[in-house]
Amino acid sequence: MVQFLLQTSWWIPCYGLVGAMLTLPWSIGIIRRTGPRPAAYFNLLMTVVAFVHGTALFRSTWNQPPQALVFHWLHTVDLDLTFVLDISAVSVGAMELVTGLSLLAQLFALGYMEKDWALARFFALMGFFEGAMSGLAISNSLLLTYCLLEMLTLSTYLLVGFWYAQPLVVTAARDAFLTKRVGDILLLMGVVALSTLSGSLSFPDLYEWAETATLSPLTATLLGLALIAGPTGKCAQFPLHLWLDEAMEGPNPASILRNSVVVASGAYVLIKLQPILNLSPVALTALIVIGSMTAIGASLVAIAQIDIKRALSHSTSAYLGLVFVAVGTQWTGFALMLLFAHAVAKALMFMSVGSIITTTQNQDLTEMGGLWSRMPVTTTAFVVASAGLVGILPLGGFWALRLGMDDFWTADPWLVGVVLLVNGLTALNLTRVFRLVFLGAPQPKTRRAPEVGWAMTVPMVSLTIVTLLTPWMMQSLSVLPDWAYFNHTAAFLLVLSGLVGCGVGTTVYLHKAWSRSVHLPWRLLQDLLSYDFYIERLYELSVVNGVVLMARFSNWCDRYIVDGLVNFMGIASIFSGESLKYSITGQSQAYMLTMLVAVSLLGGFLIWFAW
Repeated sequence: MVQFLLQTSWWIPCYGLVGAMLTLPWSIGIIRRTGPRPAAYFNLLMTVVAFVHGTALFRSTWNQPPQALVFHWLHTVDLDLTFVLDISAVSVGAMELVTGLSLLAQLFALGYMEKDWALARFFALMGFFEGAMSGLAISNSLLLTYCLLEMLTLSTYLLVGFWYAQPLVVTAARDAFLTKRVGDILLLMGVVALSTLSGSLSFPDLYEWAETATLSPLTATLLGLALIAGPTGKCAQFPLHLWLDEAMEGPNPASILRNSVVVASGAYVLIKLQPILNLSPVALTALIVIGSMTAIGASLVAIAQIDIKRALSHSTSAYLGLVFVAVGTQWTGFALMLLFAHAVAKALMFMSVGSIITTTQNQDLTEMGGLWSRMPVTTTAFVVASAGLVGILPLGGFWALRLGMDDFWTADPWLVGVVLLVNGLTALNLTRVFRLVFLGAPQPKTRRAPEVGWAMTVPMVSLTIVTLLTPWMMQSLSVLPDWAYFNHTAAFLLVLSGLVGCGVGTTVYLHKAWSRSVHLPWRLLQDLLSYDFYIERLYELSVVNGVVLMARFSNWCDRYIVDGLVNFMGIASIFSGESLKYSITGQSQAYMLTMLVAVSLLGGFLIWFAW
């Protein structure tokens, strides 16, 4: 039985793709009479099969050595393109996390998008999403990993632009796609260079090569920077971070996956590339700088947002910034643990946000309030998700961040300050959002806001229980510390930073009528943070205008130099032809004389030029 599960493990990513294929008759309008619901049920069925299959595989691989499945695709003299799958407890567990959250998100989508005319197309894209992420979790080949990352880029574009009739949605999908393409192209350069240098794209072979490779500092630096460019775009890190904010224009069930496991896929790839990145100290330093800047900057920007989805999406970039710091300092255990805790808590948080948006038909924080008594399940889910995200005992976020503080405590104490600052600012932001949404007097759009139906409540309650059980799962995975080696000082500082953030968020004055402060200094600070430090404007003045000027110069050269030269040659040919027709005499002697003179002149010119 174990061998059968192992040999059929490659089917688990295919279930989502099969579900997407089964929805096509409804997605493209071949079947109309039944409505789009059967398409959703087909896709849900395949996700359930994938989850059950993955659960059985995870039980059989627990405490077992990793095994590899090799599929030879193309083998030539010096080129071996082979797809390798890693079947281990870590990779299968990551795949189970993807399929489990995808199942809950799709159940949630049945209620959230109940009346959407394109429900079948949405579930097809969710199946595509799930298949790409599941394959990425068990991929042990850089070539296959890159192909699956491209699938994620395409599916992100399609899901962000799902409601394509809205101009803002089209702009958001375009920006997300183009921003990711910048990182993907640089990553492709790194993949090609790595294939040339190492002769293989299998991760085990790359690890063996990296142990003995001797590269020049310039080559190692360029290779390392190219390899981290792709995950930088996927994880919405500075300077490729603006797309995640705009991607919130897509449907909320897609945002559940995007903010929990999709962006984490890029970080997962970065963790697998870490032994290769050790060849370049510059690349490791770049990871620490990028991660620290994004973690602190995104935490500050989140505080000034009044759109509820955007206020929470920036914290995703902040936590993934801590993952980048962990990889840069070579603490991959902390990175994996933080990805797990963050994925579960952030998925639950966006479920509660989707519940709020469905009930109120509103995303503006200044127009909400008083929902705690009207939506108790949603309120509980948001509180549990917030507690599971920040460093407050005893949920998963505390244990993950505590591990990071232990790792940085001796060698990089300044990074301890980064973790504490991010934790405190995140607690402040979540407390601010909770007060604006659930406390205070009801607003016109929240006065008659009932709790959502069972299709959205069941997955939300289920994930609430999972979030509460995250420490138990960590204990089962043997990742919690032994109390004999527990750093009480680090734990106290972490809890204190969370409590300080909650305290400031509780006491700060929040006036719903002031979307912008009436006091000039605060207004300038608020505008600086709400507009993301004006980075988008900076890009418009530098990158966008630079590309526009280059395009105009290229257009001028093409029109007046290239076309001008071609047109001149054409006019000269016409003029010479028209002139020669009047010199035709019909005498062969004249023709021979003309050719002799021309050849003589040409020969004389060549002799003179050679001399």
